[in-house]
Amino acid sequence: MATRVKIREITEKIKKEYKPEKIILFGSYAWGKPRQWSDVDLFIVKKSRKRRIYREYELRKKLFGNNFPPMDLLIYTPAELKKRIDIKDFFIGDILSKGKVLYEK
Repeated sequence: MATRVKIREITEKIKKEYKPEKIILFGSYAWGKPRQWSDVDLFIVKKSRKRRIYREYELRKKLFGNNFPPMDLLIYTPAELKKRIDIKDFFIGDILSKGKVLYEK
């Protein structure tokens, strides 16, 4: 189980090394109901030309090597996010409306 301090450390590391536009905490930690086995769910907005799966892999390797903490990363470009908002993607809408913004440029 991650602590608030650990989540803050992860956020600072991502902010410093990856330079995103926005980081949003969602899932059980954002909703205030984490359990012992809960992972940290982060939604990240960053300009990139790489495919989304490569962005997630790159961030994990760059920041944590093979020793990354249990977490789910969703990394969208601003254009991808706009497209999801335009089609009224329920999951993304939930993250944006209920998630906790940890960082924003």
